[in-house]
Amino acid sequence: MAYRRVVIKVGTSTLTDETGALDRIYIASLAMQCAAEHRSGADVVLVSSGAIRAGIDQWENYAGQTVPHQMRATMPLKQAMAAIGQPVLMQAYLAAFAAYDLPVAQVLLTREDFGERQRFLHARNTLQQLLRMGVVPVINENDTVAIEEIRFGDNDTLAAMVASLLDADLLILLSDVEGLYEPDERGRYTRLVREVHRLDENIWRMARGSGTRMGTGGMITKLQAAQIATTSGVTMVIAHGRHEGIIHHICRGHGFVGTVFHPLPRKLCHRKRWLAYGLPAAGTIIVNEGARERIVNDGKSLLPAGVLSCEGHFLPQQVVEVRDEKGFVFARGFTNYSSEELSRIAGCQTSQIEQRLGFKRADEVIHRDNLVLVYGAWV
Repeated sequence: MAYRRVVIKVGTSTLTDETGALDRIYIASLAMQCAAEHRSGADVVLVSSGAIRAGIDQWENYAGQTVPHQMRATMPLKQAMAAIGQPVLMQAYLAAFAAYDLPVAQVLLTREDFGERQRFLHARNTLQQLLRMGVVPVINENDTVAIEEIRFGDNDTLAAMVASLLDADLLILLSDVEGLYEPDERGRYTRLVREVHRLDENIWRMARGSGTRMGTGGMITKLQAAQIATTSGVTMVIAHGRHEGIIHHICRGHGFVGTVFHPLPRKLCHRKRWLAYGLPAAGTIIVNEGARERIVNDGKSLLPAGVLSCEGHFLPQQVVEVRDEKGFVFARGFTNYSSEELSRIAGCQTSQIEQRLGFKRADEVIHRDNLVLVYGAWV
């Protein structure tokens, strides 16, 4: 199967050799595979980690001394190393892709570029223009200012959001594991899950168990990426990045080992994707089972009667998560009422709102037009 637009994410552990330095032989192989897909007519976008690791290696060579491990954990040093390492990383990609007469472009993004609507559109327009020019964008989070990515993301979420932004057909996460594992009869996570059609509770539980193999955060963030991708109409694959010809085999749909996450039958429109994943949530509204059923099954708005409580401090028109009584985040939306106002109208009928607040901004806490199902992780 040939794909029209492919986003490939490669992690630090895949990009580096056993000493922790950038593996330029592997980067050359990666460029060769990307160039082959480009020649076949596909748009190729590369999301690359590795700037911090490259910066540490460069600085140690320059200073002639090793950066202590306790210092590597500090945020200012991570950000400084990212600033040193990003040009080193790009230099490696420039040289590797030049062997195939393929131009590359550096694009550094932050979460805010997806959260603010105009910046979101500008980023999309720039990337689409680069692709029309036949350029391979090499994207990384701007680690010098983006604290969240350094602590949690490892670029999995960024890659999924880029794939969604560009309406890609395929997202490939090249990692140091084969994919998602499920437990065998002895409870050991040794059986590879080949296909996932829905991110249900069992799948999220597997991700926590897979932490014995690659770290809990690693697989959890990959499932979060899968959630973004599959609701955006994008097929996602987790595979080991060191297998020979892995990108070619995945793009042709045969002869590879990995986990395939299939897109949902109906993808979200761009505005709903922006609401679901681009904007940070200011708080959480916990609802009863009846409200959950009406929202999920009937596409209804959230009314005060269905609200049990809220967490965090938020204002009207901010984005909030909607969570059920079991702790499952299943929706996000723009709230019409603040957290303080909600604490006073939770559980009441619509006709009682004005009596309790002295005004009524709207009948709904969240109108269905401003509500999107996200099927998040259990908390």
